[in-house]
Order: sequence, then C-alpha cells, then structure tokens
Amino acid sequence: MLGLAVGSFLNVVIWRVPRGESVVHPPSACPRCSHPIRSKDNVPVMSWLLLRGRCRDCEAPISWRYPLVELTTGIVFALIALLGPDWTTPLYLYGAAIAIALTLIDIDVHRLPDRIVLPSYPVVLVLLVLASWGADDWPAMLRAVIGGAALLLAYFLMVLAYPAGMGLGDVKLAGIIGAYLAWAGWGQFAVGAFAAFILGGAYSVGLLLARKANRKSGVPFGPWMIAGALLGLLCGTSLWSAYTGLFT
Repeated sequence: MLGLAVGSFLNVVIWRVPRGESVVHPPSACPRCSHPIRSKDNVPVMSWLLLRGRCRDCEAPISWRYPLVELTTGIVFALIALLGPDWTTPLYLYGAAIAIALTLIDIDVHRLPDRIVLPSYPVVLVLLVLASWGADDWPAMLRAVIGGAALLLAYFLMVLAYPAGMGLGDVKLAGIIGAYLAWAGWGQFAVGAFAAFILGGAYSVGLLLARKANRKSGVPFGPWMIAGALLGLLCGTSLWSAYTGLFT
C-alpha cells in the first residue's frame, strides 16, 4: 500500500519536475479540461481501472503509464519488505523510488534533474548511517563513502575526456549509485559499475543494427546506470566470485 501511494506521487514528480513545477501545488488536474482530479479518482491503479483509462469529465485518455508506475512501485516496495524488514529497508525503499522517477524522466527528457539528485545525497547519507548503525557494520559506511567518491570522480574524468559522451547529471548520480553499491560490498560495486557500460553499450549497438539510431544519436545513460546498479546489488557477489575464480 505504501508503494502504491508513493508510485502515485512519483507520477507527479515525473511530470512536473522536468518542467520546473511544484510537486505539491496546484492539485493534479486533467491536462485537457483542467478539471481537478477528485479524491475518489485518485486511488492508485483502481481509479484508472474504474474510469477505464479516461477522464471522468472530458473522457480524455489517461496514459497507461500512470497505473504501471504505481503498480511497479508497489511491487518493488513489497519485494524489498520481503528481504527484511531491517535497518536497510528505508535505504532501499528510497533508492527504489528515486530510481523509478529518474529512469522515466531521463527517458522522457534526457536529463537527470538536480532537484532529485542533489537532495538525495544528504538523504542517502543519513539512511546509510542508520543502516550501518542497525547492522553494526561501520566498515560498510566507510566503503560507501569511498565508493561514492570514487565513482563520482571516475564519471567526472570521463566527462572531461569526452564531454559529448555523457551529461553532468550522470556524474552527479554516479556518487549516489557508488555509495549504494560499495555499502553492499566491493564485488557489488565492481559489477554494478561496469554493468552500466555493458548494458548501455549493448542497447546502443542494438539500435545501430536496427538502424533506429546513428553514432551521433543521444541515448539516455541514467537508466543503464540504474539497471547496472540493480544487477550489481542482486548478483554482484556471485558474478564477482565467478570472475575472480578464473584467476585462482
């Protein structure tokens, strides 16, 4: 239920933040008829189904992406809760929420807004301290700080070397992703950091082969950074052990 509610709010964030609008005022309204959405029509997923995907007042179609974001956030929150609950749960719930919002915003406008990324630094820092305290694992906190700084620096150097290949939004997001991955472990950090480039590169090659892009086409990299981080968190330990096992 929390995930569904957060997903409903993320829909507002995804639409308004790239446009520089407030996420709290004015209340949500139909973009065609401007009629404010009634409370009974603002229930995640269910309202969209009951309205058959249309505005109650003007019958303008409502994108299927709204209930999909709500449902996805609900499912992801439920899966995270199944892993706990413990002191890491708030850390991963927050990470999941901003990951969903940033992925869709980057796909839509090819930007990772500072209004989401920069405030996430102090929030993630506090949640990392809470998780480290709860797990009594302060070396993990030190790894997170080193990993976040290292990945931030690596992306910054890549931008300096080839400014056209990456945006500053990717650089800023790298620090947060690096902290998450390193807190989990150095194996997760290594796999998650490199997986972003492997996944993003494979997608770009696929677009070139399908002739849906050329070498000068811009491809949002934020979603692949997030996908790589997810792969690192879920499979980093086993993949890194398999890789290092090749040399032992």
